[in-house]
Amino acid sequence: MSGDMLMISDLNKTFVAPVGEIIALNNIQLNVRKGELVTIIGPSGCGKSTLLKIVAGLDTQYTGTVLLNGKPIVGPSIEKGFIFQEPRLFPWLTVEKNIAANLSLRDVNVRRKVEELIDLVRLKGFEKSYPRELSGGMAQRVAIARALLRNPDVLLLDEPFGALDAFTRSHLQEVLLDIWQRNGTTMLFVTHDLDEAVFLGERVVIMNPHPGHIRSILSIDLPFLRKRSGSAFQEMRRLVLNEFEKVDEPLYDVGGGI
Repeated sequence: MSGDMLMISDLNKTFVAPVGEIIALNNIQLNVRKGELVTIIGPSGCGKSTLLKIVAGLDTQYTGTVLLNGKPIVGPSIEKGFIFQEPRLFPWLTVEKNIAANLSLRDVNVRRKVEELIDLVRLKGFEKSYPRELSGGMAQRVAIARALLRNPDVLLLDEPFGALDAFTRSHLQEVLLDIWQRNGTTMLFVTHDLDEAVFLGERVVIMNPHPGHIRSILSIDLPFLRKRSGSAFQEMRRLVLNEFEKVDEPLYDVGGGI
Protein backbone atom coordinates (compact mmCIF):
# COMPACT_ATOMS: atom_id res chain seq x y z
CA MET A 1 0.00 0.00 0.00
CA SER A 2 2.65 2.46 -1.06
CA GLY A 3 2.40 5.46 -3.35
CA ASP A 4 -0.14 8.28 -3.40
CA MET A 5 -3.20 7.43 -5.50
CA LEU A 6 -5.11 10.62 -4.68
CA MET A 7 -3.33 13.97 -4.47
CA ILE A 8 -5.15 17.17 -3.45
CA SER A 9 -3.25 20.44 -3.26
CA ASP A 10 -4.22 24.11 -2.87
CA LEU A 11 -7.91 23.20 -3.24
CA ASN A 12 -10.37 26.07 -2.82
CA LYS A 13 -14.11 26.05 -3.38
CA THR A 14 -16.44 29.07 -3.28
CA PHE A 15 -20.23 29.14 -3.55
CA VAL A 16 -22.14 32.22 -4.71
CA ALA A 17 -25.12 32.94 -2.45
CA PRO A 18 -27.60 35.84 -2.14
CA VAL A 19 -25.58 37.15 0.80
CA GLY A 20 -22.36 36.98 -1.20
CA GLU A 21 -19.58 34.46 -1.69
CA ILE A 22 -19.24 31.57 0.77
CA ILE A 23 -15.84 29.91 1.04
CA ALA A 24 -16.67 26.22 1.45
CA LEU A 25 -13.09 24.89 1.22
CA ASN A 26 -9.89 26.77 1.89
CA ASN A 27 -6.41 25.55 0.93
CA ILE A 28 -7.05 21.82 1.26
CA GLN A 29 -3.90 19.67 1.17
CA LEU A 30 -4.40 15.90 1.33
CA ASN A 31 -2.70 12.85 -0.19
CA VAL A 32 -4.17 9.36 0.09
CA ARG A 33 -2.06 6.27 -0.48
CA LYS A 34 -3.17 3.37 -2.63
CA GLY A 35 -5.13 0.94 -0.50
CA GLU A 36 -5.53 3.37 2.40
CA LEU A 37 -8.76 3.90 4.32
CA VAL A 38 -9.05 7.53 5.41
CA THR A 39 -11.95 8.92 7.41
CA ILE A 40 -12.98 12.59 7.35
CA ILE A 41 -14.84 14.09 10.29
CA GLY A 42 -15.99 17.56 11.20
CA PRO A 43 -19.00 19.66 12.21
CA SER A 44 -21.79 20.60 9.84
CA GLY A 45 -20.71 23.12 7.23
CA CYS A 46 -17.01 22.24 7.27
CA GLY A 47 -17.06 21.16 3.61
CA LYS A 48 -16.39 17.44 4.01
CA SER A 49 -19.21 16.39 1.64
CA THR A 50 -18.18 19.08 -0.84
CA LEU A 51 -14.64 17.69 -0.78
CA LEU A 52 -15.94 14.20 -1.51
CA LYS A 53 -18.06 15.44 -4.44
CA ILE A 54 -15.02 17.17 -5.94
CA VAL A 55 -12.99 13.97 -5.72
CA ALA A 56 -15.90 12.11 -7.31
CA GLY A 57 -15.93 14.56 -10.21
CA LEU A 58 -19.48 15.68 -9.37
CA ASP A 59 -18.27 19.24 -8.78
CA THR A 60 -15.60 20.67 -11.07
CA GLN A 61 -15.96 24.36 -10.22
CA TYR A 62 -12.96 24.90 -7.94
CA THR A 63 -9.38 26.10 -7.95
CA GLY A 64 -6.38 23.98 -7.12
CA THR A 65 -5.27 20.50 -8.13
CA VAL A 66 -7.02 17.15 -7.63
CA LEU A 67 -5.25 14.16 -9.18
CA LEU A 68 -6.21 10.49 -9.27
CA ASN A 69 -3.38 8.23 -10.41
CA GLY A 70 -1.55 11.35 -11.56
CA LYS A 71 -4.39 12.56 -13.80
CA PRO A 72 -6.72 15.53 -13.18
CA ILE A 73 -10.27 14.66 -12.15
CA VAL A 74 -12.54 16.28 -14.72
CA GLY A 75 -15.82 14.45 -14.06
CA PRO A 76 -17.42 11.20 -12.90
CA SER A 77 -15.82 7.98 -14.12
CA ILE A 78 -15.71 4.25 -13.39
CA GLU A 79 -12.42 4.80 -11.53
CA LYS A 80 -14.44 6.38 -8.71
CA GLY A 81 -17.25 4.66 -6.83
CA PHE A 82 -19.62 6.85 -4.78
CA ILE A 83 -21.94 5.73 -1.97
CA PHE A 84 -24.50 8.17 -0.56
CA GLN A 85 -26.24 8.12 2.80
CA GLU A 86 -29.34 6.70 1.09
CA PRO A 87 -28.90 3.47 -0.93
CA ARG A 88 -30.67 4.94 -4.01
CA LEU A 89 -31.66 1.55 -5.39
CA PHE A 90 -34.00 0.99 -8.33
CA PRO A 91 -37.24 -0.24 -6.66
CA TRP A 92 -38.29 -2.26 -9.74
CA LEU A 93 -35.06 -4.28 -9.86
CA THR A 94 -33.96 -7.24 -7.75
CA VAL A 95 -30.80 -7.21 -5.64
CA GLU A 96 -28.70 -8.84 -8.34
CA LYS A 97 -30.03 -6.54 -11.06
CA ASN A 98 -29.48 -3.46 -8.89
CA ILE A 99 -25.86 -4.50 -8.46
CA ALA A 100 -25.43 -5.16 -12.19
CA ALA A 101 -27.12 -1.78 -12.94
CA ASN A 102 -26.84 -1.21 -16.71
CA LEU A 103 -24.86 -4.40 -17.32
CA SER A 104 -26.56 -7.61 -18.41
CA LEU A 105 -26.59 -10.64 -16.12
CA ARG A 106 -26.60 -12.72 -19.29
CA ASP A 107 -22.92 -11.88 -19.56
CA VAL A 108 -21.15 -14.75 -17.78
CA ASN A 109 -18.40 -12.49 -16.44
CA VAL A 110 -20.90 -9.94 -15.09
CA ARG A 111 -22.98 -12.64 -13.42
CA ARG A 112 -19.89 -14.18 -11.83
CA LYS A 113 -18.79 -10.81 -10.51
CA VAL A 114 -22.27 -10.04 -9.14
CA GLU A 115 -22.36 -13.41 -7.39
CA GLU A 116 -18.94 -12.74 -5.84
CA LEU A 117 -20.08 -9.33 -4.60
CA ILE A 118 -23.31 -10.71 -3.15
CA ASP A 119 -21.22 -13.16 -1.17
CA LEU A 120 -18.77 -10.42 -0.18
CA VAL A 121 -21.47 -8.15 1.27
CA ARG A 122 -23.19 -11.12 2.93
CA LEU A 123 -26.44 -11.11 0.97
CA LYS A 124 -26.44 -14.72 -0.21
CA GLY A 125 -30.03 -15.90 -0.58
CA PHE A 126 -31.43 -12.41 -1.30
CA GLU A 127 -30.46 -12.24 -4.98
CA LYS A 128 -34.09 -12.18 -6.17
CA SER A 129 -35.36 -9.83 -3.44
CA TYR A 130 -36.60 -6.32 -4.20
CA PRO A 131 -35.56 -3.19 -2.25
CA ARG A 132 -38.92 -3.05 -0.46
CA GLU A 133 -38.14 -6.48 1.02
CA LEU A 134 -34.77 -5.39 2.46
CA SER A 135 -33.82 -3.70 5.71
CA GLY A 136 -31.94 -0.39 5.57
CA GLY A 137 -28.65 -2.11 6.27
CA MET A 138 -29.21 -4.72 3.57
CA ALA A 139 -30.10 -2.03 1.04
CA GLN A 140 -26.89 -0.18 1.84
CA ARG A 141 -24.92 -3.38 1.29
CA VAL A 142 -26.48 -3.61 -2.17
CA ALA A 143 -25.31 -0.05 -2.84
CA ILE A 144 -21.78 -0.94 -1.72
CA ALA A 145 -21.73 -4.00 -3.98
CA ARG A 146 -22.95 -1.92 -6.93
CA ALA A 147 -20.19 0.63 -6.35
CA LEU A 148 -17.59 -2.14 -6.31
CA LEU A 149 -18.78 -3.88 -9.47
CA ARG A 150 -16.42 -2.03 -11.80
CA ASN A 151 -13.43 -2.31 -9.44
CA PRO A 152 -13.04 1.44 -8.77
CA ASP A 153 -9.62 2.77 -7.86
CA VAL A 154 -11.16 4.73 -5.00
CA LEU A 155 -14.42 4.25 -3.13
CA LEU A 156 -16.00 7.46 -1.78
CA LEU A 157 -18.51 7.09 1.04
CA ASP A 158 -20.58 10.07 2.21
CA GLU A 159 -21.98 9.17 5.66
CA PRO A 160 -23.29 5.85 4.31
CA PHE A 161 -24.36 4.51 7.72
CA GLY A 162 -25.68 7.77 9.18
CA ALA A 163 -29.38 6.85 8.94
CA LEU A 164 -29.00 3.37 10.44
CA ASP A 165 -29.51 2.19 14.00
CA ALA A 166 -26.46 1.62 16.19
CA PHE A 167 -26.47 -2.19 15.88
CA THR A 168 -26.79 -2.16 12.07
CA ARG A 169 -24.18 0.57 11.78
CA SER A 170 -21.69 -1.43 13.85
CA HIS A 171 -22.32 -4.52 11.73
CA LEU A 172 -21.84 -2.65 8.45
CA GLN A 173 -18.63 -1.07 9.69
CA GLU A 174 -17.26 -4.58 10.14
CA VAL A 175 -18.56 -5.60 6.70
CA LEU A 176 -16.83 -2.59 5.15
CA LEU A 177 -13.54 -3.40 6.87
CA ASP A 178 -13.79 -6.97 5.61
CA ILE A 179 -14.31 -5.70 2.05
CA TRP A 180 -11.41 -3.26 2.39
CA GLN A 181 -9.02 -5.90 3.72
CA ARG A 182 -9.99 -8.47 1.09
CA ASN A 183 -10.05 -6.12 -1.91
CA GLY A 184 -7.48 -3.50 -0.91
CA THR A 185 -9.73 -0.75 -2.27
CA THR A 186 -8.69 2.82 -1.47
CA MET A 187 -11.48 4.44 0.57
CA LEU A 188 -12.34 7.98 1.59
CA PHE A 189 -15.09 7.86 4.22
CA VAL A 190 -16.97 10.95 5.44
CA THR A 191 -18.68 10.68 8.82
CA HIS A 192 -19.95 12.83 11.68
CA ASP A 193 -19.46 10.02 14.20
CA LEU A 194 -16.24 10.10 16.23
CA ASP A 195 -16.24 6.39 17.12
CA GLU A 196 -16.86 5.45 13.49
CA ALA A 197 -13.96 7.62 12.31
CA VAL A 198 -11.54 6.00 14.77
CA PHE A 199 -12.86 2.47 14.26
CA LEU A 200 -12.49 2.56 10.47
CA GLY A 201 -9.68 4.95 9.64
CA GLU A 202 -5.97 4.37 9.22
CA ARG A 203 -5.89 8.16 9.38
CA VAL A 204 -8.54 10.59 10.59
CA VAL A 205 -8.81 13.96 8.85
CA ILE A 206 -10.35 16.56 11.17
CA MET A 207 -11.98 19.54 9.47
CA ASN A 208 -13.05 22.95 10.79
CA PRO A 209 -15.76 25.18 9.30
CA HIS A 210 -16.03 28.85 8.25
CA PRO A 211 -14.20 28.40 5.96
CA GLY A 212 -13.85 24.64 5.65
CA HIS A 213 -10.24 23.57 6.15
CA ILE A 214 -8.22 20.68 7.50
CA ARG A 215 -7.29 21.30 11.11
CA SER A 216 -5.21 18.17 11.63
CA ILE A 217 -4.61 14.63 10.38
CA LEU A 218 -4.10 11.91 12.98
CA SER A 219 -2.72 8.42 12.35
CA ILE A 220 -4.71 5.67 14.09
CA ASP A 221 -2.02 3.25 15.16
CA LEU A 222 -4.30 0.37 16.11
CA PRO A 223 -4.50 -3.13 14.61
CA PHE A 224 -7.62 -4.37 12.83
CA LEU A 225 -10.17 -5.57 13.86
CA ARG A 226 -10.43 -2.96 16.59
CA LYS A 227 -12.11 -3.40 19.95
CA ARG A 228 -14.20 -0.37 20.86
CA SER A 229 -14.12 -1.32 24.53
CA GLY A 230 -10.33 -1.80 24.59
CA SER A 231 -8.09 0.65 26.41
CA ALA A 232 -5.99 1.35 23.29
CA PHE A 233 -9.10 2.30 21.29
CA GLN A 234 -10.40 4.51 24.08
CA GLU A 235 -7.04 6.27 24.35
CA MET A 236 -6.97 6.94 20.61
CA ARG A 237 -10.55 8.16 20.78
CA ARG A 238 -9.55 10.55 23.55
CA LEU A 239 -6.72 11.95 21.42
CA VAL A 240 -9.08 12.61 18.52
CA LEU A 241 -11.67 14.10 20.86
CA ASN A 242 -9.02 16.45 22.26
CA GLU A 243 -8.62 17.89 18.78
CA PHE A 244 -12.35 18.54 18.64
CA GLU A 245 -12.24 20.41 21.89
CA LYS A 246 -10.29 23.05 19.99
CA VAL A 247 -13.11 23.44 17.46
CA ASP A 248 -15.68 26.16 18.10
CA GLU A 249 -18.51 24.27 16.43
CA PRO A 250 -20.40 21.25 17.91
CA LEU A 251 -18.79 17.85 17.46
CA TYR A 252 -21.74 16.10 15.81
CA ASP A 253 -23.61 17.11 12.68
CA VAL A 254 -27.31 17.77 12.83
CA GLY A 255 -27.77 16.87 9.17
CA GLY A 256 -27.29 18.70 5.92
CA GLY A 257 -24.03 20.57 5.79
CA ILE A 258 -21.98 21.66 2.84
